[in-house]
Amino acid sequence: MSPTTADAYTQRFEAVFRYIELHLSEPLSVERLSRVAHFSPFHFHRQFSQHAGISVTRYIQLMRLRRASHRLAFEDQRRIIDIALEAGFESAAAFSRAFRNAFDQSPSQFRKHPAWPPWCERYRLPVRARRHPMDVRIIDFPQTRIATLEHRGPPEKVNDAARVFIEWRKASGLSPVTHSETFGIAYDDPDTTDPQQFRFDIAGSVEHDVPANPQGIVTRFIPGGRCAVVRHHGSHERLGEAAYYLYREWLPESGEELRDYPLFFHYRNLIPDTPEHELITDVHLPLR
Repeated sequence: MSPTTADAYTQRFEAVFRYIELHLSEPLSVERLSRVAHFSPFHFHRQFSQHAGISVTRYIQLMRLRRASHRLAFEDQRRIIDIALEAGFESAAAFSRAFRNAFDQSPSQFRKHPAWPPWCERYRLPVRARRHPMDVRIIDFPQTRIATLEHRGPPEKVNDAARVFIEWRKASGLSPVTHSETFGIAYDDPDTTDPQQFRFDIAGSVEHDVPANPQGIVTRFIPGGRCAVVRHHGSHERLGEAAYYLYREWLPESGEELRDYPLFFHYRNLIPDTPEHELITDVHLPLR
């Protein structure tokens, strides 16, 4: 397959992935998706499996269960039956069976104490190749005071830390999500770091230093300076694709040198207020 043909092939499947994300609450048949990709319905199922690494049916179920998991973990006000119906199940009982088979937890158990490690392991999104350059901007990032929760340990448990940070935000009122910025500071690469040594900070901008609190939130600063920035659209699970693009493709050809501060994410919107496919994140690579 030539590079041009490969690019066109990838673009057609990217259109399918996007269509699935936008229409998760609707019936998604092989015939319907094959029309989106402009492939024959007789071959689409096999083509999808070869491209994504899993069947189209499994991929759709994965995406629906991902969304349901986020609803359970971060939207206490939503009823489980409503989450089940949105995920395409006819009853709460059917949803509960499928959820337990997937995660070894019932939906109500997951809501109270989410077991993120098996969630991440069993529902890891398939890798999708990026064949097109990304738009990289150079900006001057201002020094920013942040309220910071330090996560140390397996990457799969970052969501537990996020729940703690949200709890502090609501209880303190010091970094309201409605008019404060939200950041993630990635000290380590989760793909190459021992899980127990992985470091990641969750942070929100604040106007003043943070007083002592039971959640362990402390005051830090993101230093000001030049940054290369690329905008990522969609799931936070795919942020690594943008980070790797900056490190592996853009940086070697840019002539720039890195500053002594880790890569960080600026979350422009957040789950659960924003559907996963509409998430916007600016990935910052600090430069000298």
